[in-house]
Amino acid sequence: MLLTKNVEEKYNITRQTLYNWVTKGVISEPLKDEKSRNIWSEENQKEIERILNEKEQLSLDLQIPEKLHIQNRRYLGSKQKMLNFIFDVVSKNTVGVETIADIFGGTGVVANMFREHGKSVIVNDILYSNYTSFVTWFGNEPIDEKKVEMAIIELNDLKGIDGYVTKNFGNRYFSVENAQKIDAVREKIEDYTDFNLREKSFLITSLLYAMDKGANTVGHYDAYRQKMDSLKPLTLRMPVVNHSTNNEVYNMDANLLVREIKADLVYIDPPYNSRGYESAYHVLENVAEWKKPEVEGLAMKAVNRSEKSSDYTKRKAPEAFDDLIQHINSKYIVVSYNNMAKKGNSRSNAKISNEEIILSLEKRGKVTVFETDFNPFTTGKSIIQNHKELLYLCEVGAMENA
Repeated sequence: MLLTKNVEEKYNITRQTLYNWVTKGVISEPLKDEKSRNIWSEENQKEIERILNEKEQLSLDLQIPEKLHIQNRRYLGSKQKMLNFIFDVVSKNTVGVETIADIFGGTGVVANMFREHGKSVIVNDILYSNYTSFVTWFGNEPIDEKKVEMAIIELNDLKGIDGYVTKNFGNRYFSVENAQKIDAVREKIEDYTDFNLREKSFLITSLLYAMDKGANTVGHYDAYRQKMDSLKPLTLRMPVVNHSTNNEVYNMDANLLVREIKADLVYIDPPYNSRGYESAYHVLENVAEWKKPEVEGLAMKAVNRSEKSSDYTKRKAPEAFDDLIQHINSKYIVVSYNNMAKKGNSRSNAKISNEEIILSLEKRGKVTVFETDFNPFTTGKSIIQNHKELLYLCEVGAMENA
């Protein structure tokens, strides 16, 4: 008879893996000793040895119960609930749209919606963590799915180690055990030398989504909960594989990117308020890039984040927006906006007004405004009344009297 810790040491597997196998009915449930500890009989051990010997043939469902989808994460300003509204406006009011650029991509759900409808997409974000996810969801590079799947099994089986994440974010944004697991997984990903860029992006994306699910936060990393209540062990899942050939993925300042690309329609959803995404998702940025920067303050943010800060969160936002609009090369421009105005927390209020958006768009063509009701996400306790999500559709080159 062996205790669980002895089984972990003997077979180099984790407690979570044993739990998964018992839950799936792959091995028998262990007995309990007088202290209610699990004890593993010789029959249990034979079952474990059988699984390890047949591991290459095991169903991935033992480790990854369901595939990971692009929308399976929390994100400030996500347009997941607005997808039908956006698609309805575009499909009914445009013609000849085959290529769509989403230049403030965020989670990528808007670009993915158009991809699912057969469009070629250009997707961009200034955050490297989002870019890494885009390579996973929209990349054209072929991948060895079996190799990636087996790597995720291996990563899930790793024992945690003390490292950068444990030191800076353990017992803050993550339980110590999950922070140790993140350290072990991220270091192991760095060790893989026979993975192409997209295959490695699959592994990092899987880790980032697992971190989001297990984070001791309300969906962003401006702060963490004072009470650690996110104790469920971290589990990586295999991202769904999308087979693409004509997509483009960028990690650039949007105002510079629009000077280089051409699309039938450009979709714009910039960060209108002072909540910089480089700060809200600094933990994910650190793990994605794995440069291990020095951190500071209660929130443990990287000391230097200025290179990723956006003009759209500052007073110069209207000028930045106008510069962007005037340099877009497309038949249509679609802008997402909400009428937060002065309704919420001061950091949530928009830096660009409705009038400024229309003024910039009207320099390029005919503008039509569509609206729908929407319950906004706010990071404070504001109660928002009469909230609307707006879509501005600009037909470039067309005049109001045309």
